[in-house]
Amino acid sequence: MKAESQRISRNDAKRRKMYTAAVLQRAPRRLATLVIVAGVLAAAIPSNAAETAGDAKRGAKVFQACIACHSAEPDRHMTGPSLAQLFGRKAGAVKGFLRYSDALLKSEVVWNERTLDDWLASPGKMIPGNDMAFAGIPDQNARRDLIAYLKAVSDGSEAPRGPRMPRLKSAQADDVIKAIRYCGDTYFVTTEAGKIHKIWEFNLRLKTDSTEFGPHPGRPVLVGVGMSSDRAAIVFSAPGEIAKLIKTAC
Repeated sequence: MKAESQRISRNDAKRRKMYTAAVLQRAPRRLATLVIVAGVLAAAIPSNAAETAGDAKRGAKVFQACIACHSAEPDRHMTGPSLAQLFGRKAGAVKGFLRYSDALLKSEVVWNERTLDDWLASPGKMIPGNDMAFAGIPDQNARRDLIAYLKAVSDGSEAPRGPRMPRLKSAQADDVIKAIRYCGDTYFVTTEAGKIHKIWEFNLRLKTDSTEFGPHPGRPVLVGVGMSSDRAAIVFSAPGEIAKLIKTAC
């Protein structure tokens, strides 16, 4: 029995040595396989830089939420300043825009990915007291996409966008104003086509548009008639035309 036990023990030791040798022989191939798999996974899983990068094409769609107040076209200011060439620019420094809040002018902020992300998340939190009536964009991915679009516009790889404004210089005689008479609480607005619109004074807005989209000098244009009740707006090319055209007579 003792001899038999010794023989079994020697056989077990021999099998263990053979198994160990086989494992060591296969190890380089397994290691190579693991390296290849790791490489494939690294290529499939985005890096931190890729995760934080936005998509400019998607950002152009997000920009539609901004387009009521901003244009990305150079020198085209609206309620807010043009957002063209925004990156690297100091807040409150765009040429030709005169309506910055004191809080923004004193902020010393320079626009880049980080400051824009903070601003778009919550303008009021980033710069208290600023005049931008906008609660912010809570979705971080949407902010990244919008920032990517604004950066692409700044470097010229994406086309700037702005609202589609009516070109009032091409207005027809039905809308070009010939005379305005004010009586009581009513404006009597006569067009070049001879039509007279009677508009309650509170519902008539007098505007100016000195840009290339505005009317010809001395030919203000009536817009908005028939949209709701007697609400309308008359757009002049300059403020001095308003007093010259409106006559008080009953």
